[in-house]
Amino acid sequence: MPVFSQDHLLGIKHISRDDIELIFKTADSFKEVLQRPIKRTPSLTGITIANLFFENSTRTRISFELAEKRLSADTVNFSAASSSVKKGETLLDTVNNILAMKVDMVVMRHPAPGAHTFLAQHIDASIINAGDGTHEHPTQALLDAYSIREQLGENLEGKRIAIAGDIMHSRVALSNFFCLKKLGCEVMAVGPPTLLPKYLTKLGVQVEHDIQKALQWCDVMNVLRIQLERQDTKFIPSLREYSKYYGISKAMLDQLDKEIVLMHPGPINRGVELMSDAVDSHHSIILDQVQNGVATRMAVLYLLAERRKSRVGTA
Repeated sequence: MPVFSQDHLLGIKHISRDDIELIFKTADSFKEVLQRPIKRTPSLTGITIANLFFENSTRTRISFELAEKRLSADTVNFSAASSSVKKGETLLDTVNNILAMKVDMVVMRHPAPGAHTFLAQHIDASIINAGDGTHEHPTQALLDAYSIREQLGENLEGKRIAIAGDIMHSRVALSNFFCLKKLGCEVMAVGPPTLLPKYLTKLGVQVEHDIQKALQWCDVMNVLRIQLERQDTKFIPSLREYSKYYGISKAMLDQLDKEIVLMHPGPINRGVELMSDAVDSHHSIILDQVQNGVATRMAVLYLLAERRKSRVGTA
């Protein structure tokens, strides 16, 4: 069986198309496990994983915890709000104290871009990036691409994927751009000029400011929320005005001369970027994304654990 090429999953930028395809193939196997009456495999028995979340999270944290339990790993959950970080302890000291308890893998979300790369250079554990600031969120991009693959077929070459919303402050968007381009997709960013960073064209991403034109162009529309908590100034006049020009309703989808797939990484601001009737329509695969998140994260954990075993075994 092919081996994952990296010791860590720090971002989609660092992995190859072969790595992505290997994750998808492995996720296919684990998705079958999740359909069984007993949804568990002993694949990571004896492996200890620490979940370190320095930012709030619901879906990603629960998805990782469930993936770890399905693989029979031992887990330790860490929340910065109730830790010694509040007393001034450094990130490296925090992690080293956890590693002293013989932890093999670390799943971490951190507000500082590059925090995972820093850790990977200083500690002997496999690191998985569960989101670093506005930089990357690799497992979300992987589960998004996996979900698209289920809808459009395994070969995504030439498929048109639009990502709409607050691209400027989204780690999901950047990881998706890297992932989709590596899979051969045509990619478009949609939103007001103030929310679209200038580097997009350098990534080979098309830019569009008209949501109707984007809907007509794409095969898949992945919608992001406005991340007001990451904005230190106002990038749009108001949520009401944003919704007027960029909010997507079921009527807009039904008026298209083709069927498209509607996605959202969550949390959804109903009535802002998506109307409730669009969220609950047959176009939406949002709940499929949630389900696929567990299988995809199981695949990442398993492949990194196998890579770690081979590395330790040859050391």
